[in-house]
Amino acid sequence: MASHLDLEEQEQLDQLKHFWKQYGNLISGVVIVVCLCIVGYNGWNWWQRQQATQATAMLEAADAAARSGDLAALERSSNDLKSQFSGTVQAQHAMLLAARVQQEQGKTDAAIAALRWVGDNGKDDGLKAVARLRLAGLLADQKAYDEALKLLGTGFPASFAALVADRKGDVLSLQGQKEQARAEYIKAFQALDTKLDYRRLVEVKLNALGVDTATLTGTKS
Repeated sequence: MASHLDLEEQEQLDQLKHFWKQYGNLISGVVIVVCLCIVGYNGWNWWQRQQATQATAMLEAADAAARSGDLAALERSSNDLKSQFSGTVQAQHAMLLAARVQQEQGKTDAAIAALRWVGDNGKDDGLKAVARLRLAGLLADQKAYDEALKLLGTGFPASFAALVADRKGDVLSLQGQKEQARAEYIKAFQALDTKLDYRRLVEVKLNALGVDTATLTGTKS
């Protein structure tokens, strides 16, 4: 009986050896690939966390500089973020901060450059839209009306439609195109929620152009 069992075990062992000889390299290769994928995935997550932590620390430094009005420190922090962590949301926020302070301190060209970078390279669509709206306003201030209108023509999420229409109205009004400006302001007024204070701002613009907003229909409630 024991001899019979020994023979069965030997046969199973021989089959296993044969199987491993035939498929062992393939199995080992698959195991190695899986292990490398796991290590790579964990390494990538660690690297991403490290990037986010460093970018956040740099954004905090930029925010502190912006609050204190220290433009030189703000520009250093924002430019470092842009060069080292250009693919992060933190870099977009820092450049928007820099643009605001640069504009406040009369460095319009620098502010335009910062806003262009966010609008062209940012990863977050909402922040890109904010940058383009602000950029259009600065371009209009410099009488670059056609460029401002071209910028406002494409690349905005649907949720920004009212704000885009309002900014178009501003640019067209500065150009003296009152009828076209009126049409854009009406679009903005009708698209904005009645509870928003911003809607009252658009209403003031329409009143200045002779529009009685009480006669407008299709407003949001």
